[in-house]
Amino acid sequence: MIRLKLNPLTESATLLRRAGVVLGSVGLTALYSLLILLRALFGKLDRRIVDQYCREWSAALLRLVRANLTVRGEVPDFGDGRRYIIMCTHASHYDIPVSFVSLPGSIRMLAKKELFSIPLLGQAMRAAEFPSVDRSNRNRAVRDLERARDMMESGIVLWAAPEGTRSPDGKLLPFKKGCFHLALDTQAVIVPVAVRGIHQVLPARTWQINLGQPVDVRVGQPLDVAGRSKQDLPEIMAEVRARLEGLLGDGEAE
Repeated sequence: MIRLKLNPLTESATLLRRAGVVLGSVGLTALYSLLILLRALFGKLDRRIVDQYCREWSAALLRLVRANLTVRGEVPDFGDGRRYIIMCTHASHYDIPVSFVSLPGSIRMLAKKELFSIPLLGQAMRAAEFPSVDRSNRNRAVRDLERARDMMESGIVLWAAPEGTRSPDGKLLPFKKGCFHLALDTQAVIVPVAVRGIHQVLPARTWQINLGQPVDVRVGQPLDVAGRSKQDLPEIMAEVRARLEGLLGDGEAE
């Protein structure tokens, strides 16, 4: 078990502090996006630098809200040559920075295509090898899947949220099939990760920010879908859901 204590004090942020967190978060995101784009422009951007920037950006965001992280469970060897997809619970905008800080490897979020239209951030995400799969366009989806598979074979670990949207209370929402299709298409190893307490930091659809919240990151038993077919999709989804529910409900992760 790893503890990353940034500040143990729990409190509700004042309006001024909330404004500071929002402005600081936007500023940090713009800064690291600009750094990535400048390095890319001069041909000095590589995966190691992107990994470093993602973790620095994430740690800085979490310091703004004084999150108190604990990581439990056995993290797989992401460098063993297999393809990996982290399937994580999604109850806050902070799930992604928490994952970057807590887990090793070259993690890249499987992003919604709308994010790539955001000025500066979208261009930086493309340069940093953040993938997107647009299943509304069949030809585009085929190209996106091929790119995602190539990225995974080169060592990138994809991060996806099977719920598709943020849970307001930390409980699992119904799963969408997209990332499970991707796991089968790439014959990947699914790593279930549950983040407990994160919904208290910034509750969904609110501007209430709570400082110093305890956040428990739990890594579950991986599920290898190599050799499985589309017919196995319901069973795979049910198994991943059961593992995430177990991680959310247990006092200790296995």
